[in-house]
Amino acid sequence: MKWVNYIKGDKYIWAIAILLSLVSIVLVYSSSSHLAFAYKQGNTFSFLVKHLIHLGIGFFIMWALSRVPFKYFYNSSIIIFGLALVLICWAISGGETIGGANASRWIRIAGFTFQPSELAKLALFVLLARNLVHFRDKLHSFKQSFFPILGPVILICALILPSNFSTAAIIFMISFLIMFIGRYSLKSLGAMVGIGVVFLSLFYLMVTTYPNISNRVDTWKARIESFTDENSEGNYQVNHAKTAIARGGVWGQGPGKSVQKYFLPQSSSDFIYAVIVEEYGRVGGLFVIILYLMLLFRVLRIASKSDDDFAILMAIGLGFSIISQAFINMAVAVNLLPVTGQTLPLISAGGSSVWMTCAAIGLILSISNSIQPQLENLANDEEAILN
Repeated sequence: MKWVNYIKGDKYIWAIAILLSLVSIVLVYSSSSHLAFAYKQGNTFSFLVKHLIHLGIGFFIMWALSRVPFKYFYNSSIIIFGLALVLICWAISGGETIGGANASRWIRIAGFTFQPSELAKLALFVLLARNLVHFRDKLHSFKQSFFPILGPVILICALILPSNFSTAAIIFMISFLIMFIGRYSLKSLGAMVGIGVVFLSLFYLMVTTYPNISNRVDTWKARIESFTDENSEGNYQVNHAKTAIARGGVWGQGPGKSVQKYFLPQSSSDFIYAVIVEEYGRVGGLFVIILYLMLLFRVLRIASKSDDDFAILMAIGLGFSIISQAFINMAVAVNLLPVTGQTLPLISAGGSSVWMTCAAIGLILSISNSIQPQLENLANDEEAILN
């Protein structure tokens, strides 16, 4: 098939991305019933078309980035990071309110709503990988490495925290992992954690003293209280998600036969995993988990075969960002974590989340494309041994 020649990078990752997107098409069409009856007189088809457009744009981004040599992102990461900062400041100064949520999360561009924190997350991990390599001689000194290494992390987390604690926390944790693998000094990593704790404490004190700074702290407290108290009134979504999972059993109720999707306000995004289990059972839920674990395995394999430090750090950072978000989303659905608002990568409905996940996968594919001959030779050797 000639079209295969136009696909660059690891074919397994392409297959996993396509499988996840196919799952998302079926599930978004099925799970958007609540929004359809609330806003579209029960017309779920419009939500499917919108999601297909988002996926189409996302896969085009993935394909385009997979064909660009990853080394071009070494210096361009500075420009992309700067753009992300501008967009975040734009959102903070006058963002869009979506479904009554905090307005500083979204901006509107060409008719599409976009969440700048998604771009900032991707740009930061690439920039951090670049700076750990570029300033490797200064990593032993906290003072010399503070601005190029810790500075961007602290800046992005500080800007995102008032409106989206969970995203800021994920960014902080993945940045810590990238710096640890990048051989940043343990003393400096400890200082980073200390700075994070102090900043979070100061932010909490400021918000409790001046509530106008952020309207999200009460939401965070309510989510934690709901998680620790099963009888809390704030457990509406979690209880329906638990009911959906219980109804799913081993094999599920069947495609489109979820009942709880009519009661879950975020059934097509934050709680879509509960709908997966209700319709396709634990078997379907396990299948999705296996797909994400396979993606993680391929990312780690690509990183292990690369001899470029920038590529290794970028692949690990982007790969773990996708996987951690996926498992946080699923943990919330099964009530192992408080509600975070994180979507299920490549499955949940949403524009900016789908696009930036595809962009991250595209960058990983770009790295795999540079080592493709090595991977193909290794696969041939393994096949020869098995035969």
